[in-house]
Amino acid sequence: QVQLVESGGGLVQPGGSLRLSCAASGIIFSTYVMNWYRQAPGKQRELVATVTRGGVTNYADSVKGRFRISRDNGKNTAFLQMNSLKPEDTAVYYCNARGTLDVWGQGTQVTCSW
Repeated sequence: QVQLVESGGGLVQPGGSLRLSCAASGIIFSTYVMNWYRQAPGKQRELVATVTRGGVTNYADSVKGRFRISRDNGKNTAFLQMNSLKPEDTAVYYCNARGTLDVWGQGTQVTCSW
């Protein structure tokens, strides 16, 4: 069964950190580009970070220097380390695997608030 399962979301105060995980199954993980997207209430889904098959990373300007995407091909898992979180980072975060297939996770809620 092809699926992505996100975990690690939650409630955090401004300035705090969270680490999201995305566990993949049913795909040859190492052949896929991995992306993290987010969607805040009333807004369009936006691309937050990308890691290519070769490990090259790219980030949205709004998260550069604060977020770090990584992947562990041995564990079929992608990660998003989020530091210095801001209230405007509040959103549902989605993992996406893009390759032979285009696979999406179910999303995990991240809320940054006092």
